[in-house]
Amino acid sequence: MNSHHSYIYNNSDEHDNKQMITDEARYKILRALQAQPDLSQRELADQLGISLGKVNYCLNALIQKGSIKAKNFSKSEHKKRYLYLLTPAGIESKARLTRRFLQYKMEEFEALKAEIEDIRRDLDATTAQEKP
Repeated sequence: MNSHHSYIYNNSDEHDNKQMITDEARYKILRALQAQPDLSQRELADQLGISLGKVNYCLNALIQKGSIKAKNFSKSEHKKRYLYLLTPAGIESKARLTRRFLQYKMEEFEALKAEIEDIRRDLDATTAQEKP
Protein backbone atom coordinates (compact mmCIF):
# COMPACT_ATOMS: atom_id res chain seq x y z
CA MET A 1 0.00 0.00 0.00
CA ASN A 2 1.46 3.38 -0.82
CA SER A 3 1.25 6.32 1.52
CA HIS A 4 -0.50 8.65 -0.93
CA HIS A 5 -3.47 6.29 -1.32
CA SER A 6 -6.77 8.00 -0.72
CA TYR A 7 -8.28 7.69 2.74
CA ILE A 8 -10.94 5.35 4.00
CA TYR A 9 -13.91 3.76 2.56
CA ASN A 10 -15.28 4.09 -0.91
CA ASN A 11 -18.92 2.98 -0.50
CA SER A 12 -18.45 0.05 -2.91
CA ASP A 13 -19.36 -3.51 -2.04
CA GLU A 14 -15.71 -4.41 -2.63
CA HIS A 15 -14.65 -2.66 0.58
CA ASP A 16 -10.97 -3.15 1.33
CA ASN A 17 -10.83 -4.15 5.01
CA LYS A 18 -7.05 -3.79 5.15
CA GLN A 19 -7.34 -0.13 4.08
CA MET A 20 -10.07 0.49 6.68
CA ILE A 21 -7.86 -0.97 9.39
CA THR A 22 -5.04 1.36 8.39
CA ASP A 23 -7.42 4.32 8.25
CA GLU A 24 -8.88 3.35 11.61
CA ALA A 25 -5.36 3.35 13.06
CA ARG A 26 -4.63 6.74 11.50
CA TYR A 27 -7.89 8.16 12.83
CA LYS A 28 -7.16 6.86 16.33
CA ILE A 29 -3.59 8.18 16.21
CA LEU A 30 -4.70 11.65 15.09
CA ARG A 31 -7.38 11.69 17.77
CA ALA A 32 -4.94 10.64 20.50
CA LEU A 33 -2.25 13.09 19.40
CA GLN A 34 -4.69 15.97 19.24
CA ALA A 35 -5.49 15.29 22.90
CA GLN A 36 -1.93 14.39 24.00
CA PRO A 37 0.76 15.51 21.51
CA ASP A 38 3.60 14.34 23.78
CA LEU A 39 2.68 10.63 23.65
CA SER A 40 5.55 8.39 22.58
CA GLN A 41 5.08 5.83 19.84
CA ARG A 42 5.12 3.06 22.44
CA GLU A 43 2.52 4.88 24.56
CA LEU A 44 0.34 5.34 21.47
CA ALA A 45 0.65 1.65 20.61
CA ASP A 46 -0.24 0.60 24.16
CA GLN A 47 -3.12 3.08 24.49
CA LEU A 48 -4.64 2.22 21.11
CA GLY A 49 -3.98 -1.52 21.16
CA ILE A 50 -2.08 -1.52 17.87
CA SER A 51 1.45 -2.63 17.12
CA LEU A 52 4.41 -0.31 17.53
CA GLY A 53 5.31 -1.00 13.88
CA LYS A 54 1.87 0.12 12.69
CA VAL A 55 2.10 3.28 14.83
CA ASN A 56 5.51 4.05 13.32
CA TYR A 57 4.23 3.40 9.78
CA CYS A 58 1.15 5.58 10.29
CA LEU A 59 3.10 8.41 11.92
CA ASN A 60 5.59 8.47 9.04
CA ALA A 61 2.74 8.49 6.51
CA LEU A 62 0.99 11.30 8.40
CA ILE A 63 4.22 13.32 8.51
CA GLN A 64 4.78 12.77 4.76
CA LYS A 65 1.21 13.88 4.01
CA GLY A 66 1.72 17.01 6.10
CA SER A 67 -0.95 16.03 8.63
CA ILE A 68 1.40 16.16 11.61
CA LYS A 69 4.81 17.55 12.36
CA ALA A 70 7.23 16.09 14.85
CA LYS A 71 9.31 18.34 17.09
CA ASN A 72 12.13 17.08 19.29
CA PHE A 73 11.98 17.81 22.98
CA SER A 74 13.76 16.32 25.96
CA LYS A 75 11.51 14.60 28.45
CA SER A 76 14.58 13.84 30.53
CA GLU A 77 18.31 14.47 30.28
CA HIS A 78 18.99 11.12 28.63
CA LYS A 79 16.04 10.52 26.38
CA LYS A 80 14.90 12.43 23.31
CA ARG A 81 11.17 12.49 22.65
CA TYR A 82 8.94 13.98 20.02
CA LEU A 83 5.97 16.26 20.25
CA TYR A 84 3.51 15.34 17.47
CA LEU A 85 1.45 18.34 16.46
CA LEU A 86 -1.50 18.28 14.08
CA THR A 87 -1.11 20.78 11.26
CA PRO A 88 -4.11 22.62 9.81
CA ALA A 89 -4.12 19.95 7.08
CA GLY A 90 -4.03 17.31 9.82
CA ILE A 91 -7.05 18.82 11.54
CA GLU A 92 -8.95 18.77 8.22
CA SER A 93 -7.80 15.20 7.58
CA LYS A 94 -8.95 14.14 11.05
CA ALA A 95 -12.38 15.69 10.39
CA ARG A 96 -12.70 13.76 7.10
CA LEU A 97 -11.50 10.55 8.76
CA THR A 98 -13.93 11.08 11.64
CA ARG A 99 -16.91 11.44 9.28
CA ARG A 100 -15.91 8.40 7.24
CA PHE A 101 -15.04 6.32 10.30
CA LEU A 102 -18.41 7.17 11.83
CA GLN A 103 -20.15 6.15 8.58
CA TYR A 104 -18.22 2.88 8.54
CA LYS A 105 -19.07 2.13 12.19
CA MET A 106 -22.76 2.97 11.62
CA GLU A 107 -22.83 0.52 8.70
CA GLU A 108 -21.14 -2.11 10.88
CA PHE A 109 -23.73 -1.42 13.58
CA GLU A 110 -26.65 -1.83 11.15
CA ALA A 111 -25.18 -5.09 9.83
CA LEU A 112 -24.73 -6.35 13.41
CA LYS A 113 -28.34 -5.45 14.28
CA ALA A 114 -29.55 -7.42 11.24
CA GLU A 115 -27.39 -10.40 12.21
CA ILE A 116 -28.72 -10.31 15.79
CA GLU A 117 -32.29 -10.23 14.46
CA ASP A 118 -31.56 -13.26 12.23
CA ILE A 119 -30.13 -15.14 15.22
CA ARG A 120 -33.20 -14.25 17.33
CA ARG A 121 -35.54 -15.52 14.59
CA ASP A 122 -33.50 -18.71 14.32
CA LEU A 123 -33.63 -19.18 18.09
CA ASP A 124 -37.39 -18.52 18.17
CA ALA A 125 -37.94 -21.06 15.37
CA THR A 126 -35.74 -23.63 17.11
CA THR A 127 -37.48 -23.06 20.45
CA ALA A 128 -40.93 -23.40 18.81
CA GLN A 129 -39.89 -26.74 17.29
CA GLU A 130 -38.70 -28.06 20.67
CA LYS A 131 -42.10 -27.51 22.36
CA PRO A 132 -44.35 -30.62 22.48
